[in-house]
Amino acid sequence: MRNVTKKLYMDPPKMLVAGFALIILLGAFLLTLPVATEDGKGLTWLNGLFTSTSATCVTGLVVVDTGSTFTMFGELVILSLIQVGGLGFMTFATFFAFLLGKRISLKERLLLQEALNNISIEGIVRLVRRILIFTLVIELIGAILLAIRFSFDMPLPTAIYYGLFHAISNFNNAGFDLMGDFRSLTEYVEDPLVTLVVSALIILGGIGFIVMNEVYEYRRTKRFSLHTKIVLTASALLVILGTIIIFILEFNNPKTLQPLSISGKVLGSLYQAVTPRTAGSNTLNIPDLRQSTLFLIIFLMFIGASPGSTGGGIKTTTFTTLLGAVWSQIKGKEDVIFFRQRIVYNTIYKALTVTLSGLFIVMAVTMVLTITETGKEFLMILFEAVSAFATVGLSMGLTPELTPIGRVIIILTMFAGRLGPLTFAYAVTLRRNGDPFRYPKGKIMIG
Repeated sequence: MRNVTKKLYMDPPKMLVAGFALIILLGAFLLTLPVATEDGKGLTWLNGLFTSTSATCVTGLVVVDTGSTFTMFGELVILSLIQVGGLGFMTFATFFAFLLGKRISLKERLLLQEALNNISIEGIVRLVRRILIFTLVIELIGAILLAIRFSFDMPLPTAIYYGLFHAISNFNNAGFDLMGDFRSLTEYVEDPLVTLVVSALIILGGIGFIVMNEVYEYRRTKRFSLHTKIVLTASALLVILGTIIIFILEFNNPKTLQPLSISGKVLGSLYQAVTPRTAGSNTLNIPDLRQSTLFLIIFLMFIGASPGSTGGGIKTTTFTTLLGAVWSQIKGKEDVIFFRQRIVYNTIYKALTVTLSGLFIVMAVTMVLTITETGKEFLMILFEAVSAFATVGLSMGLTPELTPIGRVIIILTMFAGRLGPLTFAYAVTLRRNGDPFRYPKGKIMIG
């Protein structure tokens, strides 16, 4: 019985990797069909694999312009991949199980726990039901509001389709758009409705379904868990501080904020602070930003969204835990305290492992890309590597110019980033047995 239980606990990471890989391959095949592209030729296999990976891993990096390259069939394939990739294929499998009246087994509950990054399997099926309802309601409201705005610029049927596409894309933090010419939402930089609606979609998709569920239950419980308190606080601070810093850095930049009105400057700064939370769409032209702003965005991208969300990055809770550990060390305290609660050491070790793993991946990918993408600026390459790892989708323009080897590297980076460094590592590790004994303590000098 013990071996069976161990096998169940070992299986989820491997099954998640296999499930995502199969979805990506299916999407790549569909995008290579002649019916998927306007020229009737379909994408090449490598471009199809890149686009499918980017959509399934809800990244948004594109080697071809989505709006002008694909037919409606191709766009719907991408949209489906975004929805499945954002919520996770296990969420959809559970949804179909609900429809068929099928009971959710223990193994499936363990898979859901791993996919949603939940602490336990208790109430996991109820959480999935809530996730599906939250997603439907939020995307529908976002689609209606965006369709109303887009209807002033295009025929109503097109506006409805555009509203639905961009609502799903941004709630799932994918960043794909249909505006054409790789311009994303730059023509709506001073539009309060588009900016605020899309920003809200990105934030809601990025805080995580566990947090969303606790906020929904607050009227009944009158309390938030420590996780929710940290996520909401960290998310708010990152958006507010990011907006202020970008506003200051870009205020006099003639290529970005300077030509805009004061309200336009605020909206542009806000959106550009929100979108590194792994969304990928933009209202300011990324290559025109100052280097200081680009470096700030790299930092925000690396942090990313929150656990159990549609976004990537090392996550807000990981970053906050490390900050707390550093502050406690500086203050000479043994424990890391948040909201009068102590963070256990295993959580701190995990946060450190995730962060260092992420840094290692980014450094390795950046180093390889400096070899394959000769003649490109280092900041552009670093920006691309972090964007792929954190499944953001922002680019300084390097993605369409990537060499075939560079595209393969970014594909693997997006895949590892979407699953998370630990899940990916667990999946490729043959054994994860704990040590049967403890070694004697040793002392080394630090700092």
